[in-house]
Amino acid sequence: MDDQYDDRPAARVVCLDRDGRVLLMHWYDQVSRAAVWEPPGGGIDPGESALEAARRELAEETGLPGAAVLDRHVLVERDFSWLGVRYVKTEPFFLARFDGVRPEVAPKGLTDEERAAYLGYTWAEELPAGVDPPDLAKVVERLVTDAPAS
Repeated sequence: MDDQYDDRPAARVVCLDRDGRVLLMHWYDQVSRAAVWEPPGGGIDPGESALEAARRELAEETGLPGAAVLDRHVLVERDFSWLGVRYVKTEPFFLARFDGVRPEVAPKGLTDEERAAYLGYTWAEELPAGVDPPDLAKVVERLVTDAPAS
């Protein structure tokens, strides 16, 4: 069991390219020694809305324009550990669509912690093993078919 617990609010972005590929960031947790694939995103800063955080995090982690994040989300229950801290919370997952095929990802604002953990990215046609959340395919489906507008 993890020694620490954190419920800091966070937001994530499901990015889809023209052909429906999902952008996944690849991270390595040096505490658990596990690699994970997940959509870009991160903590919501004080005074920031979830949408603002999603747009900021997308730009920082990928270099893609935050303006691509639509004001459309679904809520996702999360329970995961990162660097020895357990996170149990509900996060909004926003949708961003890109007209191109596999837009180039060039992180511009990673923290030192993120730089140490960053392994790369992929535009996935099929979700790889180790994707988080494990039900990401259902999250994507909900976002593109029946997500409520915020």
